[in-house]
Amino acid sequence: MEPRAHSVVMDEEKCKGCTNCIKRCPTEAIRVRGGKAFILTERCIDCGECIRTCENHAKKAVADSLETLQQYKYRVALPAPSLYAQFKSEKPEKILAALSQLGFDEIYEVAYAAELTTCAIQQYIRDYREAHGAEAYPLISSSCPVVTRLIQVRFPSLLPNLIPVDPPYITAAKFFLRQRLPALNLSREQVGVFFITPCPAKITDLNNYGKQLVDGAIPINVLFGKVNQLLFRKGDSPSVRESSGVGIGWARAGGENFAVKSENAMAVDGIQNVVALLEEIEMDKLQDIEYIEAMACPQGCVGGALTVENPFVARVMIRKLATQYGDQILPAKVKALYKELTKEQPRFFIHDQVIPAKPVLKLDGDLTKAITKLNQLEEIVTKLPGIDCGACGSPTCRSLAEDIVQNNAQLTDCIIILREQLEELAQRLLVLAQIRPPAMGWETGRKGEKNDPEGIGRGD
Repeated sequence: MEPRAHSVVMDEEKCKGCTNCIKRCPTEAIRVRGGKAFILTERCIDCGECIRTCENHAKKAVADSLETLQQYKYRVALPAPSLYAQFKSEKPEKILAALSQLGFDEIYEVAYAAELTTCAIQQYIRDYREAHGAEAYPLISSSCPVVTRLIQVRFPSLLPNLIPVDPPYITAAKFFLRQRLPALNLSREQVGVFFITPCPAKITDLNNYGKQLVDGAIPINVLFGKVNQLLFRKGDSPSVRESSGVGIGWARAGGENFAVKSENAMAVDGIQNVVALLEEIEMDKLQDIEYIEAMACPQGCVGGALTVENPFVARVMIRKLATQYGDQILPAKVKALYKELTKEQPRFFIHDQVIPAKPVLKLDGDLTKAITKLNQLEEIVTKLPGIDCGACGSPTCRSLAEDIVQNNAQLTDCIIILREQLEELAQRLLVLAQIRPPAMGWETGRKGEKNDPEGIGRGD
């Protein structure tokens, strides 16, 4: 597996070893050993659940700061539509104006790109329906990088179900570089393109696969304070908003579904709910569903780990904005632009590469060794209590058994097993404590007699 740069990292100094984080990780990517948590990077999908869970703020996202803008002559912001839900009763135009005052020379809304992505998804579903009929449903949106990575790692059999359409933040960058960069008379190195992100997974996605498109990602919670201050200023001219309610609505759970308007679709949000749904799909229980919007964050992107506003409040705000700016029909100019782009480059909205499977939940690369380890694992599981308390530093009893066969843990890491062994040892010590040597009245020392009930004195 190729090295993968992750945005979610540990701050060991702040970690208290409380084990709360290991219980929420959907891929069991966290362990606690020696009083400190650590991340198994090959399993991590950068969902941000550990950031949300950790009360000690020992998990954080590595991202760019506003100071990074100074490295470029021309600076472009790609704000996620979830940014509009962070400031109560503020119009998107004023929020975009505040971004300009922070040092961005141009702003291209990801919400507008989401409308183009909507056209691409609609076209893909139509083409798929004509080519396959009702076979191999449901199709799964690949707009959430957490879900895509989750399928790669934990549900690789579902990779063919992923719609190979780029997520809106990738489309936004591609469109800017294709349509606007040539008119600036600047080299690519002089132009800094920055995505304003609600979650760490998009930072990781851009760092690994989109670095040639986007130069950095700045979390919403990093910008929030300064943007909020600028919103109180009077007399600032608002920026022009290009997006409609269709694109803005993508920020909430169900917004993408509402925009695509598939005949038989469903939406799910929250990583644990997504995992449960993917398990159902893997068992062929949802073949009657044509299209699924799956978002790892609760309430959608408005509930990203790097946002500020309460996700329930933010979802209501996005719904109101979407309704206000028209979320029923895609604007004619968006449809025209989509046709123009696909005429010039038919695969403009499609992934450049096939999404590969990256199964990491296996015991060994050698099949024979893997079977041997699996047998050992099952035997160990029968000895464990099965209560999944997490006190051992592994999220479940089964994951502890897996760690044991991989020589990363031992059976006595389980406090129940350790207690049983200590109790057995204590009973043994109690018997030894009752034995008297011959000089103090030991009569015969034979098994079953008064002063040596267990026959310990004779080595029985």
